Amino acid sequence: MKKLIIHGEPGIRKGAVIEYDGEEYICFGISRQGEWHGPDRPQLWCTIGTEDERESFQRREFVPMHLDTEDVDAEAIEVIETKGSA
Repeated sequence: MKKLIIHGEPGIRKGAVIEYDGEEYICFGISRQGEWHGPDRPQLWCTIGTEDERESFQRREFVPMHLDTEDVDAEAIEVIETKGSA
């Protein structure tokens, strides 16, 4: 599980399936930042992980501030499914 900050709007919602850095991830949670006084483009702060990590996310068996964090432009991810059943 990790945090992924996406610069721009890739058109995804909670439960989306994306491909990033050659691996497939599920967006367990998304927080939209930068609407009013933020950067020139919105940022999506996503908690992503694999299907195996879904239960750990739902049970909150992780410390959010200890997750690895990466940031990318929206063009760097491939959207496989825009909204899932998370």
